[in-house]
Amino acid sequence: MSILDTGGPLPAVAPRAKKILLTDQLKSVSRAFYLTLKVLPKDLREPVGLAYLLARAGDTIADTRLLPPEERLRHLLEFRRQVDGPASIAGLRSIGDALTDRQSIPAERELLQSLPTAFAVLEAMDEPDRRLVRSIVVKLTQGMEMDLEIFPPEESGRVAALKDRDQLDEYVYLVAGCVGEFWTSMTMRHTPSLSDWDETEMSVLGAGFGKALQMTNVLRDVPRDLRIGRCYLPQSDLDELGLSPEDLLDAAMAPRARPALVRGIETALEHYRRAEEYIVALPRRNVRLRLATLWPVLIGLATLRMVAREESWLDPDRTSRVGRIWVYRMMAMSFLGVHGNYAIRGWIGRLRSDVQRAL
Repeated sequence: MSILDTGGPLPAVAPRAKKILLTDQLKSVSRAFYLTLKVLPKDLREPVGLAYLLARAGDTIADTRLLPPEERLRHLLEFRRQVDGPASIAGLRSIGDALTDRQSIPAERELLQSLPTAFAVLEAMDEPDRRLVRSIVVKLTQGMEMDLEIFPPEESGRVAALKDRDQLDEYVYLVAGCVGEFWTSMTMRHTPSLSDWDETEMSVLGAGFGKALQMTNVLRDVPRDLRIGRCYLPQSDLDELGLSPEDLLDAAMAPRARPALVRGIETALEHYRRAEEYIVALPRRNVRLRLATLWPVLIGLATLRMVAREESWLDPDRTSRVGRIWVYRMMAMSFLGVHGNYAIRGWIGRLRSDVQRAL
């Protein structure tokens, strides 16, 4: 048995391999997040980017539909053990070997094959950053574990729902709310101008920030999630309407089920209020951090506005996604108003009012 198999240090990563991992590979799997990452201050890009890559790898493992859920869960738990450390090349390669050929998306195959490189980059970080990255990825895999344990196999033809709003809140915390806490701790560590922040208070706002974005994703994706057996609208809400998760597969049930959607939107809007407070708490001179937090909030609220206005929200052929032109225009305009809290509050407030009027 080699030193790697007994928990010894992973070999150093060549600078070029590290650059490819954190640029080309990250961009290939991160879609919109890459825009946020590029605008971050330089010191934050590596730990935040690596955390995203590792979380994306865990998500790829959990979503490998060619394997039964119990086998995916076994690989996911092994991945979590590797994150907890010490990682071994043998363990990482076993995950890659078992799952790489099962991926239909080339970028996801490459991501699984690059796990030894990603973990070597993790091990080379200084201890505080390494601890934060490990902690957030472990929490995120707990959310993935919930998906695999609660919901039936995607091709089973069955649909299951989260039992109540508390379980929904737990889920959105584990898959996104905890990211707001991680973001807060990491930015405070690397940003001297945030030294006077109350980390506990800002972490609560940060958790709300993450929950807002995830609730938007949940509500936008209801019809597509239903078709893989997952209903994130709580069973308790459906019970009040006399509906089952299977009933929502019929797009004609949209008017009758709309109160459940409205409750979800109202919950998301409350979280967006915390996100707004988070953004304006950032010092005005921290332009990059302001932009990195403002963009996802504006995109999220614009998406939620589309969901709220969509009468056929249970139709899987309807897509509530803001277009690229809108995103690029928003980004250009944000450079003009990012310094002013009044402008930020006004922009967010208008979008939030648009959503409320649609209810």
